[in-house]
Amino acid sequence: MLISFIIPHKGREELLALTVKSILEQDYPHSEMEVVIVTQNKTLTDPAISSTPSLSIKHVFRPENETISTLRNIGTTHASGQYFAFLDADIELSPNWVQSMTSELQSDSSRVLVSAVQRCTEDAPALEKIRTALSNAAIDCNVRFLPGRNLLLDKSTFTSAGGFPEHLVTCEDYYFTDKVHALGHLYYSSKANYIHLGEDKLYNEMFHKEIWRGQSNLQSIKGRPIPLSELPSFLVPVWVLLFFLVTVIGLLTQHVDVALMGLGITLLPIVIYSIRLHSIASGKVRFIDILKFYITYFPARIIGTISGLFKVIHV
Repeated sequence: MLISFIIPHKGREELLALTVKSILEQDYPHSEMEVVIVTQNKTLTDPAISSTPSLSIKHVFRPENETISTLRNIGTTHASGQYFAFLDADIELSPNWVQSMTSELQSDSSRVLVSAVQRCTEDAPALEKIRTALSNAAIDCNVRFLPGRNLLLDKSTFTSAGGFPEHLVTCEDYYFTDKVHALGHLYYSSKANYIHLGEDKLYNEMFHKEIWRGQSNLQSIKGRPIPLSELPSFLVPVWVLLFFLVTVIGLLTQHVDVALMGLGITLLPIVIYSIRLHSIASGKVRFIDILKFYITYFPARIIGTISGLFKVIHV
């Protein structure tokens, strides 16, 4: 039962090397695994990501203008496995990941896609703890979407779903897993875990990344039904922008009451989201850090969504 790890990559080799290292450390026969690295670097020089006697590692070089979906889809054409394991290039898997995820996938005939929970690094800053808490809001249950950091599915499921959407720069994992959801259950399991080595550590870094992540927000909803649970992620940024503008107009026109009302309504969803996340995190993250997260997150998403309106992605 061959498992093909498909890893899209661009940039830093040291995190990719740690990702490959965690695959080499799996409690699973190396002869039944292979790694397909689809990179937009011109060369790969780190010996840790070269082929080893026990594990087949293939390098596929692609141009920089291709989307991450294209890299993943191309990776599958070079893969020989019955199962595809899609990883980001900055993921450290627990040693039992393959054993646990294949067992979880095979234990229920209605399951078509599985993923392991996120785990923090030992010295994780507040922002990493927040991201981990958000990822693990619901565990050991069926979910509607899964992030693309670690996914395991049968090759036939991937084919039936039609692959990743190559017209999207971001949000491609939500689009793809939503299509897979139409074929069966998506299961988020705590029996294995991963560390997101490239997780945001600083708020200013997060701000710029969220602008980038938000650029395909509107494109990602085209051509698919939108569940009610997903609507807040699109509507709340609009709410924040609209009432922030009311606040600014109130200040410019010296209508203090209007400005205060606008500010209060602007902050309302931010406070509600912060209270909810503080509860999910079980007090492991300070409320002020969570509030700071959402005050940074929503403006970045607004900017990213607006910028996405002016970008044309050629398929």
